[in-house]
Amino acid sequence: MSFAETALKNTIFFPYWLDNKDAPEDEPCLTEDTAAQLVIVGGGFTGLWAAIQAKEADPNRSIILIEAGKVAYGASGRPGAIVSTSVMHGLSNAARIFPNDLPELERLGQENMDGFLSTLARYGIDCDHEWGGELTVGVGPGCQEILQEEHDLNITHGHDVILLDQDAVQKQVNSPLFKGAVWSKQRSGTLNPAKLAWGLKAVALKLGVRLYENTPLNKVSQSRSFLTIFTPLGEIKAEKILLATNAFAAGHRRIRRRVAAIRDRLIATEPLSDAQLAQVGWHNRQGVYDTRTQMNYMRMTKDNRIIFGGRLGYYFGNDVDPAGDKKVAPYIRLAEAFHQTFPQLDGIRFSHAWSGPIALTTRMAVHFQSYFGGRMIYAGGYSGFGVSASRFGARVGLAILDNQELPEKTMEFACTEPGYIPPEPFRWFGAKITLYAMDTADKKGGWRRPWINFVEKLGFPLT
Repeated sequence: MSFAETALKNTIFFPYWLDNKDAPEDEPCLTEDTAAQLVIVGGGFTGLWAAIQAKEADPNRSIILIEAGKVAYGASGRPGAIVSTSVMHGLSNAARIFPNDLPELERLGQENMDGFLSTLARYGIDCDHEWGGELTVGVGPGCQEILQEEHDLNITHGHDVILLDQDAVQKQVNSPLFKGAVWSKQRSGTLNPAKLAWGLKAVALKLGVRLYENTPLNKVSQSRSFLTIFTPLGEIKAEKILLATNAFAAGHRRIRRRVAAIRDRLIATEPLSDAQLAQVGWHNRQGVYDTRTQMNYMRMTKDNRIIFGGRLGYYFGNDVDPAGDKKVAPYIRLAEAFHQTFPQLDGIRFSHAWSGPIALTTRMAVHFQSYFGGRMIYAGGYSGFGVSASRFGARVGLAILDNQELPEKTMEFACTEPGYIPPEPFRWFGAKITLYAMDTADKKGGWRRPWINFVEKLGFPLT
């Protein structure tokens, strides 16, 4: 039996973060007709941040938040939760999509992270946050050039970063694959995303937000003076609606044209022993991204597990809950990548494995869509980096919805949409070919590199 098969033998196919006996009780579902000035759909980070910011701005505003399942049981309870100042899926991606606005986006990102940290402190939210920074580590041929470009770009925009050679990065995180790194030290680190979401939930309730869990939205209709949200057991009359559903709205015809529900997969080890910790190092406990074509990311948890993720997948028709991802097979290659990264942990077992949809767009960052004459706004499109960026997306989405005077509203990211994504079956065929090419490009080359370059020219930033 291979390392991967053995390590995954008794794995629980459920997010490690949510497997917590201290999870809060569910709020009751909506069972009667009611009304509110603002209804937020989606109890993940975007929805929770929106509810809190709206209440802080106007404590008398009546706000309802509905969540189809449980708070944090969507994308917000799944990520690696490496946080940084980026509001556009990383500095390199921001430079790619909005080069003219890059200095202002960087300023806004730092301002957003300061507000994020201020909220944690103001309300006493305990989410196991550690601020050791983030490492972009070089793996494979050509990685030194990539790292140098990343370092120079960060320096240009005022970030506190250092370039590490192979010996220096090995002293940070001991992996034979790591040939160098860029270490970003300020306003970045890791946290427990479920505990953050549950903390934000408690704050929203304290501020007077009415929150209904296990209350899916069935449809929305409009009249001259209000919108009506239909749920299984009750209706809500709303002046305005913020859709904070990210990939879970990708079934909607118009949103589906811009958003694909690509799946991201993660595994969590058992807690490392003192001897295993000594073998790995990682004393500064940074969040880590690597430069592989099929990128992997990793971080430590409070109880010294390694969370390791990054293998993508796609199921026909934007399926957001496929049975196939609750089996061992989809995680074999991810476990093999872990073993290549940390061969010294040969006997380690994986306690948890999980996956879920990210909202892939040609931007890989938040965008906004308007419905019912601007009375309903969709804020979504996070493809990662969303734990902190969702606070920014919620703030701008609210400003658009409320027609507030806000300079960000005139910036390109706020008043344009991502590129078009072909429908099925072309989407499924394209995704399968592309993901296979990404899996095998580093090892086999051939047609895979030209194909990846072609897809990138269509607007998708794969590498």
